[in-house]
Amino acid sequence: MSKREGGAAALPKNPANYLPLSPVQFLERSAQIWPEKIAVRHGALAYSYREFEARCRRLASALARRGIGRGDTVAVMAPNVPALLEAHYAVPALGAVLNPLNYRLDAR
Repeated sequence: MSKREGGAAALPKNPANYLPLSPVQFLERSAQIWPEKIAVRHGALAYSYREFEARCRRLASALARRGIGRGDTVAVMAPNVPALLEAHYAVPALGAVLNPLNYRLDAR
């Protein structure tokens, strides 16, 4: 195993060289670095990272006003549309757990 693969000679993880990246942090970073770059495209619809982050923040705020917080579970029943993608960022931003439900799955 090489140093890059985490072998015995690899640099030990510490605050100066390692930070787990959450989806929320990924979105924040992307909105800072590439604010005008297209983040979401769905048919004719397109959002930049700046717009996408703002939409996720608004959804998180709306959920928080409804009392959703750390440790709660939020179920979303939706096809693969931008709103579901926004939920994948907004819900964890509150410390809650997302339970995406796919209505196209059945017992067969």
